[in-house]
Amino acid sequence: VLRGCKLCTHSVVQIPSDSTKQINQIVFAVLILTASQTCHLFGITSAKLDFVGLVVDVSKMITSGSNGISGEKSSRSKSRNLAAKSKIKDAFSFVELNNDTSKKRGSHTQRRYQLKNLSWKSMDTAVDGKESQGQEVAQEENPKSCELEYGSYCLWSVEHKEEMKDAIVKRLKDQLFMARAHYPSIAKLKHQERFTRELKQHIQEHERMLSDTIADADLPQFFAEKLEKMEGTIERIKSCEVGCSNVERKLRQLLDLTEDEAYFHTRQSAFLYHLGVQTMPKTHHCLSMRLTVEYFKSASPQRELLNKQKFEDPAFYHYVMFSRNVLAASTTINSTAMNSKDSGSIVFHVFTDTQNFYAMKHWFDRNSYLDANVHVTNIEDHNKLSKDVESLERQQLWPTEEFRVTFHNHSQPLRRQMKTEYISVFGHSHFLLPDLLPSLNRVVVLDDDMIVQKDLSSLWNLNMGDKVIGAVQFCGVRLGQLKAYVEENNFDADSCVWFSGLNVIELEKWRDLGITSLHDQSLQKDSSVSHRLEALPRGLLAFQDLIYPLKGSWVQSGLGYDYGISRIDIEKAATLHYNGVMKPWLDLAIHDYKSYWRKYMTNGERFMAECNIH
Repeated sequence: VLRGCKLCTHSVVQIPSDSTKQINQIVFAVLILTASQTCHLFGITSAKLDFVGLVVDVSKMITSGSNGISGEKSSRSKSRNLAAKSKIKDAFSFVELNNDTSKKRGSHTQRRYQLKNLSWKSMDTAVDGKESQGQEVAQEENPKSCELEYGSYCLWSVEHKEEMKDAIVKRLKDQLFMARAHYPSIAKLKHQERFTRELKQHIQEHERMLSDTIADADLPQFFAEKLEKMEGTIERIKSCEVGCSNVERKLRQLLDLTEDEAYFHTRQSAFLYHLGVQTMPKTHHCLSMRLTVEYFKSASPQRELLNKQKFEDPAFYHYVMFSRNVLAASTTINSTAMNSKDSGSIVFHVFTDTQNFYAMKHWFDRNSYLDANVHVTNIEDHNKLSKDVESLERQQLWPTEEFRVTFHNHSQPLRRQMKTEYISVFGHSHFLLPDLLPSLNRVVVLDDDMIVQKDLSSLWNLNMGDKVIGAVQFCGVRLGQLKAYVEENNFDADSCVWFSGLNVIELEKWRDLGITSLHDQSLQKDSSVSHRLEALPRGLLAFQDLIYPLKGSWVQSGLGYDYGISRIDIEKAATLHYNGVMKPWLDLAIHDYKSYWRKYMTNGERFMAECNIH
């Protein structure tokens, strides 16, 4: 064990000690540090990170303020030292653990963020980036803290984690770590100038080789020669008399640099992930542009003119959708028509904006879904003609809004107290429904991230009494937990929130109660808050005491963020709601749930093939 450090005994003697126990701890720390050289503990493998942290923690705790090593510690080091004190007595058994126990996904994710010892802020409630004051919680006590910082990226990164199988690249990196750690000490030795130049040359060659290499397949043909030369150089290093403290200090510096680099790449990866889930894919943008161009180049069949009377006939089953996504809207419509007992009695009202209107119109003119009727409307044209919509901002399309809500659940054990949910509520455009559809009494509103698996015609037979809206209530979140974002005080804090996605609307009662005008008045009271943020409190409270609770079997939600939904629950639900950021049309979607959506996606469309949508 002491092969690589001839002066270890000398270093131990110089450290003052008051008792035999202190001396034993010092010797143990030195043994661990020197053993790290032969075991290549500083390779980039997740299974070894805890042991590396233990080595550094023990050395910092024992040698702090002695043998020339500074006693000052950063906030990150203090946290690791506290953890190391509790681990010293079990260190030998810890080293002998099988690596497989350290490769479990849950523990790996937690450990990755422990290295930086970040101070995560726990919040009673955090909605879409809002921050509130709260108590600081250590990451090791709360595995959900990662979601507060990065949201669903944490779940996605764990689910798509790839094990490193490139042993040669890993070995090269281990050699580079060892050579860098010993170089400052070798450079100070007398009569070793030639060996110092040789070591420096090997380090530079390894750096150039690894800068263009990720996997073993990327390695150049001469890598074996470089590997063997560096191995011989490291063997020669171990025969030199160098100070353990210098090598240990350099190893600690390299570890800190590696941690900083890993933290940077984690933040960068999380940013790119959120950018990917919040923007339209290039392929979908291509589809919309091609359809728009084709609309003006060719004469459309104009099917809507033939079915104009059906669009205003209350005897039909009328569905409403607000969407900017052609592919998503068509998939929802297709699933509804295919699972309907009488598709000829279905009428879809699709409201979109000017940018996507012509693409939507041309798509539904080209494609039919059994006998279902589809009517596409530019909501901006309607709002410009309406006297009730004076604000230029409100003339735009405001579809369903989703909010990521993270809060404390004190009734659960400590590790499960932090809970994250995605709440989808009506956008401001939904409150124009009575004016958009003046001749209709009852409609069913579907979001474009819904998939219908069963016939929904029985929703028109519901006796909702004096209620205005039928919705599935979610009691996992109470209104009282969202009080920081609700200005009014006259609401039941214990009442459950309700979700959009599948909603039955009684338009006649809506008009009688003047819900739209009340909603407009509440928006005008506080013009400083953005319309999007206002959608959460206004959407939840607008229908207080006017909600008819639908059975939970009507909707299975969470397919856009929850990895734990069973296949049995999915197959028995009437509809599937992909609420969350991992929408089924994205490459970042949850793979296990994607097939339920792709089953109803339109196939054989020429523009889809040209835009590489499969």
